[in-house]
This record gives sequence, structure tokens and C-alpha cells, in this order.
Amino acid sequence: MSKSSSSRYAEAGVDIDKANDFIDEIKPIVSSTYRRGVLTDIGGFGGLFALGGDRYKDPVLVSSTDGVGTKLMVANLCNKHDTIGIDLVAMCVNDIVVCGAQPLFFLDYFSVGKLDTAVAVDVVRGIAKGCEISKCSLIGGETAEMPGLYSAGDYDLAGFVVGIAERDKLIDGSEIKVGDKIIGLSSSGIHSNGYSLVRKICFDELGLKVDDYVDELGCTLGEELIRPTRIYTESMLNLFKNFKVRGLVHITGGGFDDNIPRVLPKGSKAVINEGSWPIQPIFQFLQAKGNVPVAEMRRTFNYGIGMAVVVDEKVVDDVVSQLTALGESPYIIGEVAARADGEDSVIFV
Repeated sequence: MSKSSSSRYAEAGVDIDKANDFIDEIKPIVSSTYRRGVLTDIGGFGGLFALGGDRYKDPVLVSSTDGVGTKLMVANLCNKHDTIGIDLVAMCVNDIVVCGAQPLFFLDYFSVGKLDTAVAVDVVRGIAKGCEISKCSLIGGETAEMPGLYSAGDYDLAGFVVGIAERDKLIDGSEIKVGDKIIGLSSSGIHSNGYSLVRKICFDELGLKVDDYVDELGCTLGEELIRPTRIYTESMLNLFKNFKVRGLVHITGGGFDDNIPRVLPKGSKAVINEGSWPIQPIFQFLQAKGNVPVAEMRRTFNYGIGMAVVVDEKVVDDVVSQLTALGESPYIIGEVAARADGEDSVIFV
């Protein structure tokens, strides 16, 4: 089909030629993420990845899919699109590393009303950066122009990751015992959850703009809200080499209350010590300015802790030392205790 023959489709809002040019432009960005196992370049119908023969005795593939919610709207307000892809990768790879899995490859879905190549390339740069941080290959994706579905300038993102773990090294929380310690790893801020409430407080109720400097934050509002989600995969994979991790929790939507119980064995609860970790200024700001109860802050946001690690109390100090050496900010935030009938799964003391 000649380029001119697609003009009626372009008039309807879908420009095939621009999409093809976009693919050509991002090829070097995407190929920079390739690790051993990638067998195909982008542009085909499917991405191929070889597991590597006898590298694994009893391999289990672990997958996850996620998005970044209405943080996309903040990216648009800031006109900054080169970090939102880091968030996308982070939300997916952090979910599979809690199972003990190493990320292998990533795919993205980018949908838009009308393709703006400069914006789309920036988004892919962010995705590639996230893959670089997590040592994951970006091997494919889908870019869809859907005129009439999105307002001008709006777009949506979804991500898909596949990782691998030895079956006997999977982490599912079943080995968690009463007396185990819970270590919290500091988040980089809001990450990618709770932005509907953030936008309501900051933009609707306070009337702030993204370029307004906020004294309590020490930066503009936009700089704080666009801060990328922390990726914990390399720290966790290094930790696994030296220590038995009994449980891992990615603190995302639902916060402490909804996420920690997902790994706790029956008959146990998490006792979290309030004040055992620093709360970033953004959470203090939202809580005070938005008149949000502490309990709701802990359930809506990560509230300063992006990942929780459950280990035997005998090794907790050594684990904290290694996590610190790996560049994390770890805090012993609680422990696992016996849970009586009718008790909550997460108790704050």
C-alpha cells in the first residue's frame, strides 16, 4: 500500500506512516535494553525470549501487569513524559520480585487519540530506563491511535512483565513465623498510587499549579508529584543470594492494611510500630492540607514505605546492613505476632 493510499485513514485520525516512523525512532532505545535471551527486534508480530537451556532446574514463570493511574495526568500538566515509563516498569517488576522472581522481559501498551511522536518517544525512553534499572529487556509493545476516545494530549499506559524463579526458591509467605521481623524500605515518595486524591487536594481544593513552589516540599509541586517510583528488584535479588527472605510486600494501592495481609499465614498478624520510619514531607503535606485521617493515609498511600521484607529475627540486623550497603533506606518497622479470632491482620501500635 502506498503512503498516499492511507490518506483517508489519516483524515479519520489514524496516521499509519507516523506510527511506522515512531517505531523506527525508538528501535535504538528499545534495543539498548536487550539482555541475553532476546531473539527478535521490535517490529515483528511477537517477541521471542530464550530461557537459556539448563540455567534453571525447575523454572517457574512469574508475570504481572499494571499501569500508573492518574499520575499520567500529572505528567501532562508538567509536560514531562520521560519518567512516567519508569513508574510503569516499577509497578510491574516490583510485583514479581516479591515472589522471588528475576524480571526477564517487558512489553508496553501505549494508547492515544493522536500520536505525538516527541511525547511517545519520551515515554519509551522512560520505559527503557526502568528496564535498564531492573535489568529487564523491552522486547515489544503496542501503540494504538484511537481518535475520539481520548481528549487532545491524553494517553494511557499499561505494562506487562515476565520473570523467572526456581520453584524451590519462590517466596509466598508460607514460611513466615511468629517473631519474624518486618523491615520497611523507604519509598521515593507517592510512587504511583492515590493520585486521584492527590489531585483533588492539590489542584481542586488548594488551587495549586504544578509549577508552584511549595515550601514544605522544598521544590515545586510538579517536581514532587512526578518523582518516579523506586525500583527494588536489584536490591531484593542481591539480598536473596545471602539471606532467606520469608515474605515480601510491595506497598501499593491499599497501603499497609490491604497489602501486608496478602503474604501472612493464617493465624498471624503484623504489628507495625508507628514512628519507626520517617514520613516524607509530601505525605505530611497531604495529610495536613487535605485533612486526611492517618488511617486513610496508610491505606491510600505507601506512607513512606515502598517495600516490606519479612525475615527471621536472628538475621534482621545483618539484613538491614546489607540493604543499607545496597543503597536502600531500611527500618525495622514491626514484627509478626499470633492473631486471635476477630483481630485485624495489621495492628498499629
